[in-house]
Amino acid sequence: MVAALIMLAALAAGCDGTTLPDASSPSAKKTGNAAPPKSGSAASAKTALAKLNVASAEAMTGYTREKFPHWRSAGSNCDVRDTVLERDGKAIKKTGCNVTGGTWSSWYDGLTTSEPLKIDIDHMVPLANAWRSGANAWTTEQRGDFANDLTRPQLFAVSAASNRSKGDQAPDTWKPPSKDAWCTYAQDWITVKTFYKLNITAPEKAALSDMLGTCA
Repeated sequence: MVAALIMLAALAAGCDGTTLPDASSPSAKKTGNAAPPKSGSAASAKTALAKLNVASAEAMTGYTREKFPHWRSAGSNCDVRDTVLERDGKAIKKTGCNVTGGTWSSWYDGLTTSEPLKIDIDHMVPLANAWRSGANAWTTEQRGDFANDLTRPQLFAVSAASNRSKGDQAPDTWKPPSKDAWCTYAQDWITVKTFYKLNITAPEKAALSDMLGTCA
């Protein structure tokens, strides 16, 4: 049985000073199949994409991963990473809070594995990309909310190979190897960038539009 997700307590605020919606409500559960939760319709994603601010990527000056504190405690000595591993897997085995076994299907590339070391937790919008898109102006607490967000489609257990191939790239330079994932990947990316009021580049916008074209 997939465990209920842990609630996050902090509120995220937009880089324009406005208060963002509460990030503490639990996100939808996943079944562990190689299919991610839906972010909504392709039509709504296209509308949201059109509203995102288009700007050149900002400099990486000052960026470190430590400025996006993760993984937060999720109670009872668990953390967000273990929460995602448990949420996205099947037949999970644990020692205390540590996930030691199970089966995971990576929706980026279709890889199925029972070896936890072959699974990474991917940030849909990578931390460095967020920095270049406006998160450099946030507080450390806000960046922590972003890095540990279980409510938006921001954290997924995927194959280590696909996660490390992606790195901090935007959709104009990296897409999931499985083309079947492109529609939802684009919707998820747009959902996250919309919620956090992050910029997109012109090539990124074009790539997302193309990916939405694969939606049935």
